[in-house]
Amino acid sequence: MERNQLRRQVALTRQSLFDQGFLDEQFIQLEELQDDANPNFVEEVVSLHYRDSARLISNIEKALEKNPLDFNKLDGYMHQFKGSSSSIGAKKVKAECTLFREYCKAGNGEGCMRTFQQIKKEYATLKRKLETYFQLARQAGPADTACRPK
Repeated sequence: MERNQLRRQVALTRQSLFDQGFLDEQFIQLEELQDDANPNFVEEVVSLHYRDSARLISNIEKALEKNPLDFNKLDGYMHQFKGSSSSIGAKKVKAECTLFREYCKAGNGEGCMRTFQQIKKEYATLKRKLETYFQLARQAGPADTACRPK
């Protein structure tokens, strides 16, 4: 694929992440921090998020296996996970985290379990989509400027 065609594909892929509600303004703010000195900044931040959040997911899974559930501990873990997801602009994941925390406050274990499954699904889907996006972006080479989605 020629470079201009690849760049169009990168732009379309990026735009679809916003159009489908996977990413929010925070992702754009990360992109604005990227420059010639650190051309892979966004990809590195996202990679760190996924590496670090694996530990939080594991902690939440273990806490959900306990009986009775410790809703304060679950809420604390989810607060950390939501903050980390927020920092990369993971809009759908963040929304599910908010719902999970509401179930914690209500003491609703079933709601927590159900929502956590949805969080893991959204988390994995976004990870896959971002991996594809970054792979395309690497193939296309550095862009001239970042632009905000429509």
